[in-house]
Amino acid sequence: MTATRSTRQRDVIAQVLEQAPGPLAVTEVFELAQGDLPGLGIATVYRTLKLLTEQGHIHPVTLDGETRYEAAGKGHHHHFSCTRCGRVFTLHTCPVALPSGTVYPGGFVVEAHEVTLYGQCPECARA
Repeated sequence: MTATRSTRQRDVIAQVLEQAPGPLAVTEVFELAQGDLPGLGIATVYRTLKLLTEQGHIHPVTLDGETRYEAAGKGHHHHFSCTRCGRVFTLHTCPVALPSGTVYPGGFVVEAHEVTLYGQCPECARA
């Protein structure tokens, strides 16, 4: 595997994802990164997301059929999707006590789980 050089675009996009409260859609990454890089193009965002995913720095999350991206290394966590503003947040607690290896009736053996909660984020709930 060849090393890739660091660029301002890659650094800004990685920083946007690292500081995000949850996984971001491509358009959200694009809009946030443009704050630091006004000339940034959407094609650069797509290429950078692909590269950062291949390098293991970020990973895709599919919620409601949409691919979003978040920084890797956050450990076991789940997501909250606001039905009012559309933002997605990372939940750092697990609402389900479901250990790997749990066997459900019929012989279903649990290896992992993903949970997305839906409702209103604190900002929308106050409005």
